[in-house]
Amino acid sequence: MLAQGPTRRGIIFIVSAPSGAGKTTISRAALKKISGLRASISLTTREPREGEVDGIDYHFVTDEEFIRRRAAGELAEWARVFDSSYGTPRTPLDEAVARGNDMLLDIDIQGASQIRQSYPADTASIFVLPPSFPELEERLRRRGTETGDAIARRLMRARQEASAFRDYDYLIINAHREESLEALKTIVEGERLKVGRLREEFAPWKS
Repeated sequence: MLAQGPTRRGIIFIVSAPSGAGKTTISRAALKKISGLRASISLTTREPREGEVDGIDYHFVTDEEFIRRRAAGELAEWARVFDSSYGTPRTPLDEAVARGNDMLLDIDIQGASQIRQSYPADTASIFVLPPSFPELEERLRRRGTETGDAIARRLMRARQEASAFRDYDYLIINAHREESLEALKTIVEGERLKVGRLREEFAPWKS
C-alpha cells in the first residue's frame, strides 16, 4: 500500500531547466496526469505572456509588491532572471509538507538551490535538458515570443546552466514529451515509496 496522507511528509518536486528545454510543458502535463500532485504558483514581476492567467500560471505582481513580500519573509526562494523577479510563496509549501501533500515547483536553478537548503529532507529535484543545443535554439525560435537579442541571451545562459544537472537528483533528456512525462511520473511514484519519507510514528501493522 502506498504511504499517503499523514503517514509521511509531503514532497516538494523541483523541476528546473534552461529556458526552452520544455520543463513548463512537462510540468503542466504532470499536474494533470499524476494523482495527488499540486502546483506551487510563483510570483513574478514580468508581464503575462499570451494565454497566461493570473493566479493559475503565476501571481503577477508589481516590483513594489514583490519587494514587500520578500522583505516580510514570505518567499521561500526568489531570483532575478532576465530583468524580472520570480519567487515562491513560503506558506503553501510549509502547509503541504506538514499535511503530506506533494507540490511541484517549476523554478530556475537559483531558486532550486534555495529550496533544497530550506527543505533538505523534503525535496526531490529533476533537471530537464533538450537532446542538443541546436534543438534548444530551434525551440526558442519556434516560440516566436522574443527578439533575436533576447534569444541570444537565453542561449548564452543555457550554456552556463546546463552543467547544473549534476546538482540534481534526476536528469530527464526531453526528446519526446510523452516519454519525459512518463519518466517524471516514475520519479514521483518512486519518491513516494521511499521508507525514509515515512513519519517516525508510522507503523504499518499497528492495531
